[in-house]
Amino acid sequence: GLLELDSDARPGQRLYDYLALGDRIIEIDLTPNRGDCLSILGVAREISVLTGATLHRKLLPEVRAGNQAGIGIAIDIPSHCPRYVGRVIEGLDRTARTPCWMSERLRRCGVRPIDPVVDVTNYVMLEIGQPMHAFDRDRLKERIVVRLAGEGEPIALLDGSTHSLSSDTLVIADGGGAIAIAGVMGGADSAISDDTESIVLEAAFFSPNELAGQARRYGLHTDSSHRFERGVDPTLPRIASHYATSLLTGICGGRPGPVLEAVDAEYLPDPQPVCVRHGRINKLLGVEIPGVDIESILQRIGSGVEESSSGWLLTPPSHRFDIKLECDLIEEVARAWGYDRIPARSPLMMLDQISAREEDLDPRRLKVNLVDRDFREAITYSFVDPVLQQRLKPAEQGIELKNPLSPNLSVMRTSLWPGLLQALTDNINRQHRRIRLFEVGKTYHQVRNEIVETERLGGVVSGSAWPEQWGQGERPVDFFDVKSDLEALFSLTQDAEDFSFHECEHPGLHPGQCAEVRRGSIAIGRVGRLHPEHQRDLGLAQAVFLFELKVSALTRRAMPQYRRVSRYPAIRRDLAVMVDESVLAGDLLNLVAESAGEYLINLELFDVYRREDVDSKRKSIAFGLTLQHSSRTLRDNEVDSIINRTLNELRSRYGADLRT
Repeated sequence: GLLELDSDARPGQRLYDYLALGDRIIEIDLTPNRGDCLSILGVAREISVLTGATLHRKLLPEVRAGNQAGIGIAIDIPSHCPRYVGRVIEGLDRTARTPCWMSERLRRCGVRPIDPVVDVTNYVMLEIGQPMHAFDRDRLKERIVVRLAGEGEPIALLDGSTHSLSSDTLVIADGGGAIAIAGVMGGADSAISDDTESIVLEAAFFSPNELAGQARRYGLHTDSSHRFERGVDPTLPRIASHYATSLLTGICGGRPGPVLEAVDAEYLPDPQPVCVRHGRINKLLGVEIPGVDIESILQRIGSGVEESSSGWLLTPPSHRFDIKLECDLIEEVARAWGYDRIPARSPLMMLDQISAREEDLDPRRLKVNLVDRDFREAITYSFVDPVLQQRLKPAEQGIELKNPLSPNLSVMRTSLWPGLLQALTDNINRQHRRIRLFEVGKTYHQVRNEIVETERLGGVVSGSAWPEQWGQGERPVDFFDVKSDLEALFSLTQDAEDFSFHECEHPGLHPGQCAEVRRGSIAIGRVGRLHPEHQRDLGLAQAVFLFELKVSALTRRAMPQYRRVSRYPAIRRDLAVMVDESVLAGDLLNLVAESAGEYLINLELFDVYRREDVDSKRKSIAFGLTLQHSSRTLRDNEVDSIINRTLNELRSRYGADLRT
């Protein structure tokens, strides 16, 4: 197409020169604490601090009122918005176009020119750092009010989206309802159009803490929200209003009304003097910086610098929200003086070696053991989906985040399972069918008025029991496969007999395939199959098994005890008994070990037998008992006595009958 030039373009002039295409575009990366550099003025200030170059401040004009046109302004919640400035401009020429020089500057800053009103507000924001917005005066009802939204209050935004607002969202409203999400985006109902002749220019200061996360909550991110969340100079709104009026009336004409301002000084930021000590600077940075250099740097940061007995007292300028402590100023001195001038030295300190106790098991051994058993370590977020967590642990309320990344990551985890299940789902969606994941991480619990962190080991298993191979058929993993993995962990403590599994119920796990894990008499975790309802809700077609244990219960190791190896032969007796189907094999093993006494050196369960000709409500369980004396050969009558005693105990306790 054709590029229409302004009337000041001379025939024969090089387009390269007229459009100043010899300009340089510099991309600058900022840390989140330096929102004051999100403007040309802010970058110039920073260059002045770092280099000592003189800062040439542009004299921004004040535009007198040409009429008395105005609109009522009220602030209902000054803690969120202590300053709001508005100005009515009437009689704009909507046929006017944005000057070529302004359009080019906006384009080179990555902003698409739209029309003079929008372009002027963007230009002011980019030059001095104050976000602004313009409303169509004729579409506003009554006065402008800064308030919190009503729960569920609707708003249609400029990007075409509609939202139902929550009650803690700050909005700009008129008599008809919300017309903008404060500091984020304006509403479509009050937007300017080609027919707009009268506008209200607004500029405000919003508390960064109160605006943090508001845009993200509604899936938005704008230039305004990016700046307001990091902090905008509270002295700028009135200055920006005059500057924008000057630019806009110079392009579109019009008659500006007086600058209208609502302000509550009590809630405006009040920068407090920060003391920085010369000795502390030298000690922290490890280099002697001359006092004259330090004072020069501090004066470039803020004009209110006073000498004190130990150093200097600096009142941070209104645009520096990141300077609150002495260490903040020391960082500024180091940056401006030059990190390259600070020599690299190793720290001098006394190092005391802390010897590890033999009773403590290194948690890394737990990870290595699981990796050896074909698990892979996962690292998931500490914040999880509140809906999924509530399904798995309805009895415990998660700690809500004030500024969540997204609604499905809005509470701190009380269990590792939600994150592991999400990792499982992601892997299944990527066509992985055999999944074995574990994680060691902290869970967070509200106990009275304190937050308690507990380190846990969690895992999720699904798919086939073994990798695909030619020598063995495929079999889906079951509860006992996962139980075996946990028993391998327990063996690291040299005290595997102290761990036991007990039938229990859990809202997140399958009834009948759920066990509480205990060490001694203390519950340390759970293992089981994911409840079928949760499996269906997650869209999982294959069975899923979960476990979670307290790490502290797995890192206490029993000390090895010396025992002389017997030179005398061992005797093995096999014992098969019939018991009710409800009797647990673990209970039988414990009773046999207790009854057999000190001569029992090994006990194995080697058979569980069920057959049609055997009572369907009973099962046969067979044990192998290995007996040995340390200083002589056991006699047959001694062995028979041990077996008979064991049988009597099994009969009286569990109604067991010897299988013949």
